[in-house]
Amino acid sequence: MKSNVHKGSHSVYSIYLHLVFVTKYRHKIINAEMLQRMAEVFQRVCGKNNSKALEVNGEADHVHLLIDLHPDNNISQLVASLKGASSRIIRAEFAELVGKVYSKPVFWSSSYYAASCGGAPIEKIKKYIATQDNPED
Repeated sequence: MKSNVHKGSHSVYSIYLHLVFVTKYRHKIINAEMLQRMAEVFQRVCGKNNSKALEVNGEADHVHLLIDLHPDNNISQLVASLKGASSRIIRAEFAELVGKVYSKPVFWSSSYYAASCGGAPIEKIKKYIATQDNPED
């Protein structure tokens, strides 16, 4: 994947975020149709936050997202929006299936995994910064 550099009015940025959401109690409830619908919801939520969901995939008990993130976003607020919107829609559209597993209005675990990705390795960046010319006193 080629890294895209975006330009704002006062910034140049390239931020990629890997997120993982896990179903409550790791119940294996996600099917292919549900995953497709989640991808649509995630894309819509990201779009409203000036970001883009580049990849969405997962297994029966978790999903992975790769997001091209706009720097104005607060990651925890974006995660709350992604999980909240997808949970509401999935519980409404797949009520019979979800109702077999969850008696309360839940879908996602309260935790999540987030990692930055897509740039040079950390050691290379640390070395680059360490070798900058220091200003003269």
